[in-house]
Amino acid sequence: MRITSALVNPALLDLPWSTPLEQWPADHLVALPQGISRHIVRFVRLAGHVYAVKETGERVAEREYDLLRALERIDFPSVEAVAIVADRHAEDGSPLDPVLITRHLQFSLPYRALFSHTLRPETMYRLLDALAALIVRMHLTGFFWGDCSLSNTLFRRDAGAFAAYLVDAETGALHSRLSNGQRGEDLEIARVNIFGEALDLQAAGLLHESIDPEVVCEEVVKRYEALWHEITYEQQIEREARHDIEGRIRRLNDLGFDVAEVALSTIDGGRYLVRPKVVDAGYHTRRLIRLTGLDAEENQARRLLNNLDAYRAESDLTDEQQAAHRWLTEVFEPVVRAVPPHLRRKLEPQELFAQIIEHKWLLSERAGRDVGMAPAVQSFLNDVLVHRPDEQAVLGVEVTSD
Repeated sequence: MRITSALVNPALLDLPWSTPLEQWPADHLVALPQGISRHIVRFVRLAGHVYAVKETGERVAEREYDLLRALERIDFPSVEAVAIVADRHAEDGSPLDPVLITRHLQFSLPYRALFSHTLRPETMYRLLDALAALIVRMHLTGFFWGDCSLSNTLFRRDAGAFAAYLVDAETGALHSRLSNGQRGEDLEIARVNIFGEALDLQAAGLLHESIDPEVVCEEVVKRYEALWHEITYEQQIEREARHDIEGRIRRLNDLGFDVAEVALSTIDGGRYLVRPKVVDAGYHTRRLIRLTGLDAEENQARRLLNNLDAYRAESDLTDEQQAAHRWLTEVFEPVVRAVPPHLRRKLEPQELFAQIIEHKWLLSERAGRDVGMAPAVQSFLNDVLVHRPDEQAVLGVEVTSD
């Protein structure tokens, strides 16, 4: 047996590598929602962390491991590659397939596991928005996926929306830049795969009767193209309207994208041709980390920053860093500590706070006044959170013979 690992974890040696993955005993496994996969996949817990173990070919495993490591270095939203285990042999000496090990993304779910009942149209379209944003970010990075689908994506809740993460990279390739043909091929693959997945949901009775699978697969392409256009199009601006350049940058920031530089050129009539160079998503996420140290999804970060900015204005604090420190210790942390231990596995702290902010706004609208944070927290805990499923959950539920 040969292990290539991104981290040193001696517990890897204790797993039953001489047994085919399909036959691994239940005492090594944990139960997690699992998407559709062409490979055998099992989840195990080692040293307090949960990992996905996938049997595949050696060259495929090595290629995917290298790609996932490269994506991690550029901070792309994907699962984290941990190790490859090759040269496996059964007790009788027969060869076994190598495995790729990745770290499980906490609080994430495959798309099918999000729905225990009929999938509503608004939920489906939030998933498509997240997937379209992931593909745009991927193509800006120069990554060609080659097998874009809902099944190869994990989703985390993001303040009323979803954030998408790449799971399967075995067909991918990282380039300095993608051509229009490569982007088009990725979109065509996405269209075909998502059409099949929507038909599968429909056959299982999990797709709302108003949703047409053919419309679903076209919708993700439309949403991708609209976002790609907003990020990349060249804009003509009149000389007297130069403030529109700042407006374009603000719109891109609102979409969550950072602008590294702006290319300006003059054209006939004294107008400017403006093309921003968008480098990556995560504008609000990075600002939140810089101010507070909190790591959040983009929509979560936007909502937390809005609350921080409101707190700063109400407190009449001019220093942004001082305001962020006081907000963290006087607002965010007390809210998180107010959650009883038995409810803390339902939502991660940043999503919890974002939902409490929304709940407070709804209560205030109903009451016609600001109800205050403390009553809103108690109302959310008693009336909402206690009824939510345990989304971390699934971490730690043992697999039984049943």
